[in-house]
Amino acid sequence: MLTLYHSPNSRSTRIITLLMTLDVMDQVEIRLTDIPRRDGSGRRDPNNPHPEGKVPFLVTEDGETLRESNAIMLYLCDRFPSDIAPTVGAPGRATMLSLMAWYGNVLEPVFVLNAVGINHPALASTFRGLPEALTALAADLEGRDYLLGATYSVADLLLASAFLWLPEAVPDVPVIKDWVARCGAQPVIAQTAEYEVKAQKTLADRA
Repeated sequence: MLTLYHSPNSRSTRIITLLMTLDVMDQVEIRLTDIPRRDGSGRRDPNNPHPEGKVPFLVTEDGETLRESNAIMLYLCDRFPSDIAPTVGAPGRATMLSLMAWYGNVLEPVFVLNAVGINHPALASTFRGLPEALTALAADLEGRDYLLGATYSVADLLLASAFLWLPEAVPDVPVIKDWVARCGAQPVIAQTAEYEVKAQKTLADRA
């Protein structure tokens, strides 16, 4: 059985959303773990095998491990094929891979750098900035409901997660605002929120 190390209301929440979307929660053991939080709460859990004490962290049946959300999500989508992700060779597969890599390599870094107010010419030349990233995202959404077309996909799940986590960061760009709203209205988002409330209580009761 796969094992996911998960901390409620963290980056690993989107992995829970994916598992629910794939309808495979019963095929993955969820191990709740604490993590240090930016507000000073939480702690590093010695039982979490992630080398940096972070989440998400996935362990396969044969002991291989995966970290980083986009890698874990791609692995799960290939392991449990469904309509949420194009399979190898299918239309949209290349776009999905590009967007999910772009999220981890560009969008989230500039999102964080902007939030903490860090600017440097080297960062700008490497990642550009948040305005450029939002322009690129808006261009990808122009004329379509979701990133791969007419239906919600794992690319939407991943890229929208940052804006759903921090709603005040949603830009005043209609095509992006409408897309975030559509992603947030997916029934699985509400189901995930209910799960996280229970998971947070379970974790708190252990403390």
